[in-house]
Amino acid sequence: MSSETTGLLSVEPQARSFAVRRKSVFAESYDPENDADDDEGATAIFPKSDEQRARLIESVKHVLLFRSLEQEQMSQVLDAMFERRVTPGELIIRQGDDGDNFYVIESGVYKVIVNDNHIHTYNNSGIFGELALLYNMPRAATVQAETEGLLWAMDRQTFRRILLKSAFKKRKMYESLLNSVPMLKALQNYERMNLADALISKRYTSSERIIKQGDVADGMYFIEDGTVVVKMDQEGSEIEISRLSKGEYFGELALVTHRPRAASVYAETDVKVAFLEVEAFERLLGPCMDIMKRNIDDYETQLIKIFGSKNNITDTR
Repeated sequence: MSSETTGLLSVEPQARSFAVRRKSVFAESYDPENDADDDEGATAIFPKSDEQRARLIESVKHVLLFRSLEQEQMSQVLDAMFERRVTPGELIIRQGDDGDNFYVIESGVYKVIVNDNHIHTYNNSGIFGELALLYNMPRAATVQAETEGLLWAMDRQTFRRILLKSAFKKRKMYESLLNSVPMLKALQNYERMNLADALISKRYTSSERIIKQGDVADGMYFIEDGTVVVKMDQEGSEIEISRLSKGEYFGELALVTHRPRAASVYAETDVKVAFLEVEAFERLLGPCMDIMKRNIDDYETQLIKIFGSKNNITDTR
């Protein structure tokens, strides 16, 4: 469980009481827009055995902060993390201190304390320490080891350079893509920015299936590059419905109708897509729902032209 979902975010305002403290490392502001790419060579690298690297990959695979990273960026994250073994009673971070490291738990039990109140316990999984680094403020809580444990740590500078810079680049990259989607004109600018932050980049090779007819819908896709082919299975053979390319999207109607996929989608070329999970879809695209529902009529008309009758349409994009 991450501190992003355990209530640590809710205690962040309490950290503001430390804002009048002495000038600290937090005066070192980081501007991702002006951080030249060649600076990335300065990122710390901690050599690891194959066994260590395998354990680290297992520990970070469910960390939300890392999910949108490209493969090269993820490799930088793994290189930059180092082991820290802890003993029972050891204070890992202390409320009010400057933030030095971000931590991923591999093993051990840790209690979270705010103003002497025990508010949460991590048990052999989770992350902590990211809030002070993300928001450039002192630690909002104390974290103390209850047992022996093993943590993976990353220093403040590397954490901010890799994660903040990647988030900035991702948002800039998706701005033009999202601005080109007519359906999203219904969104306010800040809503499109939230949408950009929620997108996950995925790649598919030519002929690879992206969506399978009959599957439960898990999200929708915006095409960044390449072409996909939409096919519907009719009496044992697949019939092509449409082709989609950069700037177009698919997979949304099954989310609107809450039915299984009614078509399969294949990569015609190597394809890069921006994937929006179903939970984020429901949270972020409410203003576009009426537009997507109206699109169902257009798809029904298209199916009648192809098959000569109205099909039980769920998702034919």
